Amino acid sequence: METYSAMTAESVGKILQEAGAEVMVRSGRSDSYSAPREFSFEVKALFPNGMGMSVIARQFNYRDPWEAQGRVNDMVDVLLLRDGTLTPLPKGFPWFQGVDEECGLDEEKLRELVECVRTVNPKLYLLQEMTGDL
Repeated sequence: METYSAMTAESVGKILQEAGAEVMVRSGRSDSYSAPREFSFEVKALFPNGMGMSVIARQFNYRDPWEAQGRVNDMVDVLLLRDGTLTPLPKGFPWFQGVDEECGLDEEKLRELVECVRTVNPKLYLLQEMTGDL
């Protein structure tokens, strides 16, 4: 049986802060079923290397009582930003290859992705643009 690790705006913010990012957090949906927003929370981060991420938990998942307690967010979507614009990562990275959004990430995958983005050297963009690889 899988264990579900519920993520909150605060827990995702903490993951990003621990990786050295400046973080902004906002909640979208309340516990009310009639809340108008389509997402539960959004966390934006800016790393010292200039790379940015927008982590969005779009909707609550519902779990049976024996799996987890009620409404949880155990998966998030992540948008990658460079200079305020959506971007893929340069070739050679395991994430964001040809896309600017990774969907359905659990906490373990989110941590891997954060570490990857945190360590990107932005000069790789220039190099791969010069060689025609990007």
